[in-house]
Amino acid sequence: MISVALAALAFQSPHQESNGLWGYINMSAETPPSEYGYGVSLYSTAWPLLDHPIAGFQVGLCSTWILPDNRTITEPLVPKGTVARDSMPERGPSFWTVFQTIEGGLGFWVSSKYPTSTAKFRMNGTTDGYNHELSSPGWEFSGRPLDGEYMGIVQLSNRVLVPPDGVTFDKDTCGQMFGYAWMALPLIRAHKYPVATGDQCWTSFFNATNFRGPVAFYLPSAWSKMSQNHAPAVGRGLDARPGIASSGAIEINTVPQLVSKSMGDQTFTRIPQFQFPADADGRTVLMHDLAAYSKKALWDKVLAWNSSPSAPNPKFDSSGRYLPKIKANPLQVRQGTKQWATGVDRWVTTANIDATTFGLQWKPDVLTNWKQGIRKGTFPDYFVHQGSAVEATTAQKVPQETGLEKAAFAPADQTRSYVPSEGGDGVWKNPGPKAGPFKAHLVDHSVVTYYWYRFVDQPSMQHSGLSIDEKTALQALVEKIQRAWTSDKEYMAPPRMGKLASLDPGLLLVPPKGLEVGYVPVAYRQDPDK
Repeated sequence: MISVALAALAFQSPHQESNGLWGYINMSAETPPSEYGYGVSLYSTAWPLLDHPIAGFQVGLCSTWILPDNRTITEPLVPKGTVARDSMPERGPSFWTVFQTIEGGLGFWVSSKYPTSTAKFRMNGTTDGYNHELSSPGWEFSGRPLDGEYMGIVQLSNRVLVPPDGVTFDKDTCGQMFGYAWMALPLIRAHKYPVATGDQCWTSFFNATNFRGPVAFYLPSAWSKMSQNHAPAVGRGLDARPGIASSGAIEINTVPQLVSKSMGDQTFTRIPQFQFPADADGRTVLMHDLAAYSKKALWDKVLAWNSSPSAPNPKFDSSGRYLPKIKANPLQVRQGTKQWATGVDRWVTTANIDATTFGLQWKPDVLTNWKQGIRKGTFPDYFVHQGSAVEATTAQKVPQETGLEKAAFAPADQTRSYVPSEGGDGVWKNPGPKAGPFKAHLVDHSVVTYYWYRFVDQPSMQHSGLSIDEKTALQALVEKIQRAWTSDKEYMAPPRMGKLASLDPGLLLVPPKGLEVGYVPVAYRQDPDK
């Protein structure tokens, strides 16, 4: 005869659901003076948030949102038919906070085809009210290939590759900081055809141990495209308006949960175990030195360079840098549609580590030794539901008959591929590459097939709307940038604490002979590395 306890154990079979955790671990930053709308930089910590990848998981590590400054606008900046206008009525009447953004950063995404324990970096942004979310030169954030007319991120560096699935880091990354910036630069002149388009090329810069410098930029026409058929948006995009960033956050978006009940019919849930690197004082640095920039930092140097052969110092001028003071906001998370979970503060609280450094402060009893001499703080992974209330609890307080302790989350699918749009024809072959294909083998067990293109011949330049003369001028400027702004130079100010992260060595390239200057590597597809 089966005992009551065994019968209960046999009866309970935890099932997996979504909505295991949602919320933001965030801070606010003071708004800089109006002239500091031409660049944003920060340092964000990278580490393995989970022990191993799982399906249905999306958490963005600490990053920010750059928005075109349209705070005084009252008319709708996005037309009907956009995701923002049709599904985000609370953002009206202007919808300026969901009109256009540069966001992305370090994170883990449901759309990733090669998820890893350690974060990756993506250049995500939306140009048209979330109808399209650009993430790399050829693909959307969802992994869907972009048709040529919607491509907007242009490869600039000839030394580092940007994969569709995100920029990978050294396999031993654990608690180091990755520095990156988005700087508005006058690489392309403003023009009026087919619609008024500004001259701001928002350019990404990396700061890592093994690579520093500019990597890619957004075409101004990518921002102005939507305004061709929506007059209120003309001159209001990131091609023409200053960009502002006034917050930083970990965005907990999609986390699975295992759900079960005790013999008393009480619901318990378990989420994946989040782990955070901590220092000797039990603190985790999440974001460090969020900065805003005026045209004095770099814009003016590039503008002068357009008519001068002398290469300017690429270091962001400190006279054009502004470090806003920050304020840590209380940590709040919830499960599904239920109210905010209580009790999390028995594990961890948010903290202002200093005037420009945001992080977490862990309770001593949740800290353990990890690896490489690093301590680890662990987030609560069990929750108990009482009516509409949710409370964080410990594994010891969860009845064994729930079966939660031994249940496993669904593993991630790592068998899919990124394929090019237009069947690999169209903008990919007209005018086409100069060399390739080549292969880059990455730490996420994927292989990127890429080609070398003359800069202005790359796929994402083919719908730029630039004339032959404009392309010639841009090609000449890019060649000057590639010659002078090498990866051994200093761009961003170094961090005042901690150590820098290292990029995956598989991403670092040497141009083929004869293509040393004026050419760029462009990812064509990405597949499992069998």
